[in-house]
Amino acid sequence: MKNIIIPPTYNYIAVFLTLACNYRCSYCINYFEVAQFDKLLIKGQDWARGLNRIVSRDDLPITLQGGEPSIHKDFIDVLNYIKPTLKIDILTNIQFDVDAFIEKVKPDRLKRVAPYAPIRVSFHPEVMRLDETLSKVLKLQMAGFDIGIWGVMHPMQEDIILEAQKRAKKMGVDFRTKEFLGDYDGSLFGTYKYKGACDKKFRKKCLCKTSELIIGPSGGVYRCHSDLYEGRKPIGSILDPDFEIKDTFRPCDWFGHCNPCDIKVKTNRFQQCGHTSVEIKDIQD
Repeated sequence: MKNIIIPPTYNYIAVFLTLACNYRCSYCINYFEVAQFDKLLIKGQDWARGLNRIVSRDDLPITLQGGEPSIHKDFIDVLNYIKPTLKIDILTNIQFDVDAFIEKVKPDRLKRVAPYAPIRVSFHPEVMRLDETLSKVLKLQMAGFDIGIWGVMHPMQEDIILEAQKRAKKMGVDFRTKEFLGDYDGSLFGTYKYKGACDKKFRKKCLCKTSELIIGPSGGVYRCHSDLYEGRKPIGSILDPDFEIKDTFRPCDWFGHCNPCDIKVKTNRFQQCGHTSVEIKDIQD
């Protein structure tokens, strides 16, 4: 199979090993709309075969995520079978066996130069216990892994998140916050580049170009998070021998039903503010 060359304009490589999760947070961004998830999961050896085609850069890792990526039965194998030249990040709720993880994964496999940790734990006080989360994070930290915690500033949880952050920092754990995205109490929260793009009040045609490689659980490549979460047809597959990235604008007729992940104004991988995942133009009224 030919190499998959990551364009210099790309900022992120998202690998959704599964969209299943052991939790169901009330504000989960994966369920922003109807959510029709691809249920087909490819095996670890197929993930490795597809991902090892990727030619990226030292400052652009692949990020294993979900759902909860550790639910995939070959989670550890995927980590260990990916070629050493590909940097790896993990987004997780850390509800896995950390002792087994420490035994089977070397800390150096998850090390790179960046302004944030390669293992990023999402703390959701609605369903998670802070004591257990901190205990697992500290155990991995003591074993040599670079790990941090992130908390979503949901309007109902801001005080809890800030208190958790204070406690974590006293214990030497990096704890950062991120903006809440989505609907709450009749209002849409978040900072977005394109007005009305995720208001769900209309549907328009446009041209859209992504700066992310988004790979779903069956190996399919998607134009955006919205296409992935809503079960729309992928534009290709990392298991297709002829697949290559086309860094171009693509027609879309779902403007107005974008996912907040795609159009929010955020930091890029260098933690520089002002980045948005997609560029949209020629919106038709």
